[in-house]
Amino acid sequence: MNKDTSHINSLENEAIYIMREVAAQFEKPVLLFSGGKDSITLVRLAVKAFYPAKIPFPLMHIDTGHNFPETIEFRDRLVKELGLDLIIRNVQDSIDQGKVKEESGKYASRNQLQTTTLLDAIEEFKFDACIGGARRDEEKARAKERIFSVRDDFGQWDEKNQRPELFDMLNGDIEHGQNVRVFPISNWTELDVWSYIEKENIEIPSIYFAHKRKVFLRDGMIWSADDGIVYRDENEEVIEELVRFRTVGDMSCTAAVLSDAVSISKVVQEIRESTISERGARIDDKRSEAAMEKRKQQGYF
Repeated sequence: MNKDTSHINSLENEAIYIMREVAAQFEKPVLLFSGGKDSITLVRLAVKAFYPAKIPFPLMHIDTGHNFPETIEFRDRLVKELGLDLIIRNVQDSIDQGKVKEESGKYASRNQLQTTTLLDAIEEFKFDACIGGARRDEEKARAKERIFSVRDDFGQWDEKNQRPELFDMLNGDIEHGQNVRVFPISNWTELDVWSYIEKENIEIPSIYFAHKRKVFLRDGMIWSADDGIVYRDENEEVIEELVRFRTVGDMSCTAAVLSDAVSISKVVQEIRESTISERGARIDDKRSEAAMEKRKQQGYF
């Protein structure tokens, strides 16, 4: 067994242990699923953790209504193939109910609006543990998270008041009204995720591979122009380029990268050579230095 394989196996074993601890310590867990590579990896880990039994908790997607069509198609097909339970809650409903206000203008996005929809769904189903694919290498606020990260009864996170985590002792003891966000792949990197996808031969949405797409350039970033969702000025010319997406979020805040990587092995090679974080293509993280941390304090995942 080579060093890389041993490393990936160790990460897998840790994540499976965390999944099983969630099932053992909490009454109503849920796996938050976006259709992106990290949540797809979580599903594979959950399948392995509880095989041959069915995954003992549902998946939940907080749908902005501005997702890439390829991601939604993949989500529905995966759920059907694996026979999983999927809960969908829509940001549009929160807008229609007057709970959040639709942004407008050049940098409008529904990404921040997801927080209200998520917190309402947690309250609706009384979930006490929400499993997600956040990783510490993604962004400095996420680097502060524990694997079991406690939220108060308002869904908020206090980065200055977190319980210690010693080795593999995961403390799921929470007070009434609290819930825990759980990050089984917290210690993984982007390269680890892709190496695992390659090792396991996991299918992922086509959007992660290089493909011809109508795009336009803004602020040095490449935006999708073939969906009608992303705001575009009249002077922003539509061109066609060979691109792929390193991270998949709300269409209006997720930029593409130039790439000729049409297979998982080529994606892995590309990431090994990259000097830019995958979050560099997320405009929502650029709104301020503390953008992610502020959203997490308010209840964002």
